[in-house]
Amino acid sequence: MSSSTEPLAIHFGAGNIGRGFIGPILVEAGYSVLFTDVNKDVIRAIHSNGAYDVHILDNKEVGKPLEDINVTHVDGILSTSPELIDRLAEDADIITTAVGPFVLAKIAPTIAKALQRRAEMGVRKPLNIIACENMVGATKQLQEHILGHLPGSSQSSSDLHDYISEHVGFANCSVDRIVPPQKASSNSDAVDLDVAVEPFHEWVIEETALKQPLPVPIRDAKLTSQLTAYIERKLYTLNCGHAITAYLGFLQSKSSTVDVSIANPRIRRVVEGAMKESGAALRRKHGFREEDHASYVQEILTRFANPNLKDDVARVGRGPLRKLGPADRLLGPIAMCREFGLKRDSLLMGVAAALRYNNPEDEESVKLQGMIRERGVEAYVEELVGKEDMGGVLKAYKELGPRLYLI
Repeated sequence: MSSSTEPLAIHFGAGNIGRGFIGPILVEAGYSVLFTDVNKDVIRAIHSNGAYDVHILDNKEVGKPLEDINVTHVDGILSTSPELIDRLAEDADIITTAVGPFVLAKIAPTIAKALQRRAEMGVRKPLNIIACENMVGATKQLQEHILGHLPGSSQSSSDLHDYISEHVGFANCSVDRIVPPQKASSNSDAVDLDVAVEPFHEWVIEETALKQPLPVPIRDAKLTSQLTAYIERKLYTLNCGHAITAYLGFLQSKSSTVDVSIANPRIRRVVEGAMKESGAALRRKHGFREEDHASYVQEILTRFANPNLKDDVARVGRGPLRKLGPADRLLGPIAMCREFGLKRDSLLMGVAAALRYNNPEDEESVKLQGMIRERGVEAYVEELVGKEDMGGVLKAYKELGPRLYLI
């Protein structure tokens, strides 16, 4: 159970990212964490136990955790509970989320009601809201959803907006930790709250958007005024390499995992090449030091090779249409390379691999393959990357074929 003497963080999403990444960092900093979720069994278990373990899995010894961390000072409440609005309005110092980008709109009405209540009560202490989602500008999007649920034009609504502007911070962030799907409990009736994660983690928060002072500093998070640089570095390096590893690995074997895929020399060459290409553009744009970024790339390759994570390529590659978005992990670095006149052959191979990702169990993959059939691959690729890069993608698409026979 949480202690009333500690500052309170309310975290939306009691899944693996919340329990294995954001929650432990907040607890370590000195916050008590109240998890909220629609999953009754998980919330009941958190409320009953008040603690769980995080198992740190490195790549040295398969099946044996490097370290076990006991996470205490946690509690749980259903996201449908009326009491949640009371806790948000009266007690919360920080609100964080790890619910997935499409769920932000669903939690916004609850937060909006709590902000109204908070203003009516005259709560003066700062409240900071940080959406820890795997997308660019997640907190800004959540803020827009919240503001859309506030009352319309009137003096009271104007006062409410002034209150929020003065007392509520909406800080974007970048989050990075690989948390693979967890093994099912041997006891089908029990809820296993423990989470296995990799050792590496990075949480970078937009310092200038926070309402200060924080009740206690979040020691394990990095505050920066240059968040865009960190977001693009992560998206165009880690997420880019992860996706390409998954799509090439899926062509090799639909049941493969990331560690098996990256162990293949040809896949590794393409993935490492793509991250170096995007890195050259990132260095030009944001001024990252060459040696620092080279170390960052090598650390990512080591993380991908972790045999304890056993992350399915089908899971990592899920949602190819979103991953092929114009500013996302594949097309974003290509556009940046094009802007600076830099080579991008491995990145174009990554796009081709994404187009070859034919997974009937993935709704976006099915839609993607249908669009390719309907428009023709040449027309679709030109629409996707433009005339200048379509030749490179089409060449790679032909080389790969429907299966990666050359590997």
